[in-house]
Amino acid sequence: MIKKILVVDDSFVMRTLIKDIISSDPDLLVVGEAANGTDALEKVKLLAPDVMLLDIEMPGMDGIECLKRLKLISPCKVVIVSSVAQVGSPQAMEALRLGVIEVISKPSGALSLDLKSKKGSDIVKISRRAAGLAE
Repeated sequence: MIKKILVVDDSFVMRTLIKDIISSDPDLLVVGEAANGTDALEKVKLLAPDVMLLDIEMPGMDGIECLKRLKLISPCKVVIVSSVAQVGSPQAMEALRLGVIEVISKPSGALSLDLKSKKGSDIVKISRRAAGLAE
């Protein structure tokens, strides 16, 4: 069964990289994308994704506020993909407290063009786990 993924990042380049990573797995389908938390919540209502790949630092509504509101409207699982949510950081700890499946740090800052080579397999593996698929 194909699982639906929503990609949320304020950078068009990062959304494109993440969509490319996800499309390498035939069981995962990117059904939408959003540039901030407000847009993400609207897309969740329309698209009912199984998993959201969410950045933290975005204009308007950031990822942490989006997580808080998401819990009220959807059972969607969330994986953080962010440059500010490094393992052990306050942002990562707050995201985990709010129920995210995992925090994946972008390897080279907000615009990590090496994301696919350094974290691509982790993103697919964790997205599959979040969606309830075998790794």
